[in-house]
Amino acid sequence: MAAQAAGIPRLVYRKLQVEFEPAQVDFTRIVQAYATGVFRDSFETTPELQTKVVQKIKELEAGTSPLSFARLAAPPELRWTIDDASVNPLAVNDVPLLELHVLPLNFVGHSDRELEQLSTSLVDRIRTAGLVRGDIALSPSRSRDHAAVSVPSGRPRSWDAPQPGELAEVRLYKTGQISTRATLPKDGLGSILDAEALPQQITDLLKFIGALNIVQQDRIVVAAGVSCSARTSVDRFDPHQSRRSARLSHLSNFTLRTEADESVTLAALSTGAKEVAGPLSRALLRQHPTAR
Repeated sequence: MAAQAAGIPRLVYRKLQVEFEPAQVDFTRIVQAYATGVFRDSFETTPELQTKVVQKIKELEAGTSPLSFARLAAPPELRWTIDDASVNPLAVNDVPLLELHVLPLNFVGHSDRELEQLSTSLVDRIRTAGLVRGDIALSPSRSRDHAAVSVPSGRPRSWDAPQPGELAEVRLYKTGQISTRATLPKDGLGSILDAEALPQQITDLLKFIGALNIVQQDRIVVAAGVSCSARTSVDRFDPHQSRRSARLSHLSNFTLRTEADESVTLAALSTGAKEVAGPLSRALLRQHPTAR
């Protein structure tokens, strides 16, 4: 799980003709449950295992980057919650939220049974992915077309203290789309779109979605947006000190949203997360009125 979050290739080899102990059986189940993108093989002897590992490492060294982009023939049917209070209860509090959406292509969607199973395991998957502290109480919910888990703030601080952005919700749709919403870094003067913190936050969210081990299709669409954008400012976030002034937009209503016109390989949720996060962040920042 740590290797996947870090984007490190994982090679799994199971020895044949042996009887596993109960603890080994449990470990095998964990590996199989989190096996997206894992190369798996078997062996009988130590020399055979050594040969297979060396061959696979040489293949990885000779391979090209798994990240690639392709133009979409038609706009994807993404579900956005920006500025929609009916499906975005946090919007009523005018809290700017960073939305990140991942939609698998050529996927028929989850059946009711599959969505129910994934809904049951979603809390455990979120905790295993490591982006939420173990003492944070998660709140799962379910509707006809999606399962969701809300994440309360884990940093009770005074209103004017600098606060890094943190995960607020994970939502899984029957279409296969996974959406995360997170607060932006903020201080006493409001939420901040930081040219350095924003791409890092998107990178972390992409890797987090990958660590959930739900999306398995080869190609995906990634899009990002910010709700309540007028309450944000493009500035530098200092985790130790609040700003003394902030430049807000004179516009009372505008939307920050990337155009989903390309698909990308599944590496965007692991080794290629940083490369994908950069253009998404720059597109959001360019759209902000104060950045012009």
